[in-house]
Amino acid sequence: MKDLIRKTALWAVRSSAWKTTSKWIRGTERWNRLEDEYDGSYVKAEVVVYFGDRSPKFYQLEQWIPVLEELHKTHRVVLVLRKGSALLRALEVTRLPVVFKRRFDPLHTFYHANDFKLALYVNNGMTNFQSLAFAPMVHVHVNHGESDKLSMVSNQAKSYDKVFVAGNAAIERHRRALIDFDESALIKVGRPQLDIDRPPELESSSVRTIMYAPTWEGENETNNYTSVDLYGPQIVEAVLRLPDTRLIYKPHPRVGSSTDPAIAEANTRILDLIDGANESIADDSKQHQVLTQDDILAMFDAVDLLITDISSVGLDFLYLQSDKPLALTDRRDDTARLNTEAPISRATPIIDGSTIDDVEETFAEMLTDDRAARTRHDLRCHYFGEGEKGTSTALFTEAVSRLIADRTIELAQFHTESINAESDDESNRE
Repeated sequence: MKDLIRKTALWAVRSSAWKTTSKWIRGTERWNRLEDEYDGSYVKAEVVVYFGDRSPKFYQLEQWIPVLEELHKTHRVVLVLRKGSALLRALEVTRLPVVFKRRFDPLHTFYHANDFKLALYVNNGMTNFQSLAFAPMVHVHVNHGESDKLSMVSNQAKSYDKVFVAGNAAIERHRRALIDFDESALIKVGRPQLDIDRPPELESSSVRTIMYAPTWEGENETNNYTSVDLYGPQIVEAVLRLPDTRLIYKPHPRVGSSTDPAIAEANTRILDLIDGANESIADDSKQHQVLTQDDILAMFDAVDLLITDISSVGLDFLYLQSDKPLALTDRRDDTARLNTEAPISRATPIIDGSTIDDVEETFAEMLTDDRAARTRHDLRCHYFGEGEKGTSTALFTEAVSRLIADRTIELAQFHTESINAESDDESNRE
């Protein structure tokens, strides 16, 4: 009988079910310790930056970290995280105060115990609503980029007290996409993430530099703006034929891991073309490069011409390098629609089914005769407002200060104990 019990016990502890359970218990204990360590009892702040997602989406918050560190000098900031993997990433990249609240009740206990005036949200994560339930704070959506993709506007914008946008183009975008939306909630702050100084990441070269930076295929066809499968190899071949020119291939990181056969095949073809072209180039500074993980914003200074799709890349280039030409792709072959939905396309050559065969001549002409500089300057103002680099950070800080001041006055006459939100224990699992 004892042998039977012993064998049964050994079988149980060696089973996959027990290993999974044991791993979960150890993980839970770890997160409990971290929750105790970063409980927020030491926090004295005015601004909450709420992030409820795991580390794969942490890039949405990470691009704001330098801006938030600057804001922290004026208004104390605390990062409120709901997932352990995001907490660990935050501890790696910033010294801003961080708080770890996995469950709904501790989150609101923390909110009630402090004197927060404003909360910032960098995405539309589903747990945002748990934070939005706290009425005393003014809730502001700031998003994590600026582009003309349809995904940039969500009906969820109606949930926030205010929505920070880059400029007039974003206001028009909301106007086209949303019904019964109060535009007074929109506040123009430019793109403060682009004001951060970055050390150069591209070695200088004696030849001209053309960057091809396509986006990925999106979650569905509506949000598919990539050119890789349709025009990618032809674009690369055209650039490689230009004399005294090096190509920087900087695809979206998800292009390389795409499961779409056409994307994968075209990307492989591009890589082969670049490898083949480099065989005859002895000077490393003149060789073509493939870069996937580096900071694209830190490369723009060395780029003479950008080729990209509808995404944040083209607009970031417009903000930082409006004196340099860029070309856009259109996989839908509908220039009129593109001009309406993406105003930046009015100041760029369009690469589509009708123009792809002539792109080599187009690129050569753009490098020697830039006729769209004035239009690009006007469009930069349309997207980001007036002012040079640094203006956006000032606008952002001023907007936060103004909202905090207004909310402070309002709170003097405000009192409520009501909370109308539901927790979801399943969503809080790591």
